[in-house]
Amino acid sequence: MKEEIRKYIMSLGADVAGFAAIEDYKAARCPDPRTILPGVKSMAVAGYREIDGALDSGNMRSSLSSRMGVLDLSKRNTYLISRHIEDKYGGRTVPVLGSYPLNMSPPGMGLVADVSLRHAAVAAGLGNFGRHNLVIHPRFGTRLIYTAVLTELPLSSDPPVTETLCDECGICVAGCPGKALDEEGKTDNMKCLRVSQPWGIGGAIGYMRKFIGAPPDKQKEALMDPLFLSLYQAMFVGFQYNCFKCMAGCPAGAKFEKK
Repeated sequence: MKEEIRKYIMSLGADVAGFAAIEDYKAARCPDPRTILPGVKSMAVAGYREIDGALDSGNMRSSLSSRMGVLDLSKRNTYLISRHIEDKYGGRTVPVLGSYPLNMSPPGMGLVADVSLRHAAVAAGLGNFGRHNLVIHPRFGTRLIYTAVLTELPLSSDPPVTETLCDECGICVAGCPGKALDEEGKTDNMKCLRVSQPWGIGGAIGYMRKFIGAPPDKQKEALMDPLFLSLYQAMFVGFQYNCFKCMAGCPAGAKFEKK
């Protein structure tokens, strides 16, 4: 059964697939998966690779194009995997996407997911953590985006990756423009978000505060401010990442030499 599901996941365009019994999934900051699906016994995890040229590009719009494609493909597939398991094997499933929606209520305020897909990937034998706190896969390195499906099926965990995949080169720490990785074992989310999502909720709130308090002539000028235009674009494009350095800089899994 597990191998048939894996084959189906891969047939949809996933690059890797793994399974974890729910007791092997450990994510201290996230809710117990049983609060999401009371009868959950396992999870199927799928990984989709970023496009190397786009990820390595200095043009962030090109890098974002790859990420948007990954999110669109994985979103559709996560629904199809959930439906396939329910239809063929019975039991309920819950799809877990690679990005939104997030719980924006306190105390997490959008910084704590319902399911940590990084910890799910590790539990499913798809890699282990590097100095940048991302999952390193033996083949693809950090260049994977993960989704998961919670299921009531009693699927066993795949063997863990025991090989040390991070060589502690420090490229990720030195290359982080937000200095979000300075403390080992922790990613400072707010430092990361200021650089990686300048047109996210923080940027929008800051812009609105400035706009509301400005005189009419300055408000008119502000409507042609590139910041406003970027915020407007983000409203219909969605999550606009503006930094991929921790993924792109990591030598693990990189197929091409840096030029």
